[in-house]
Amino acid sequence: MRQITISIPESFYKTFLEFFKYIPEAKIEETETFSIPAWHKEETMKRMKDSKEENFIPWSKAKKQLKSRR
Repeated sequence: MRQITISIPESFYKTFLEFFKYIPEAKIEETETFSIPAWHKEETMKRMKDSKEENFIPWSKAKKQLKSRR
């Protein structure tokens, strides 16, 4: 069996599903792609720019803190 990934227009989606439901071996896995809004990217970049290195926590320490919260 082969596997493919395709992107189709929203307007063709129902037709696509109707066509493939008659193929017993066909398996359709739906995934949604999410886009990140521009304002969110801008805010993230601003926070990265404004961050101070002395406020950073080494991963090993952060990992211990997360584990201790369980």
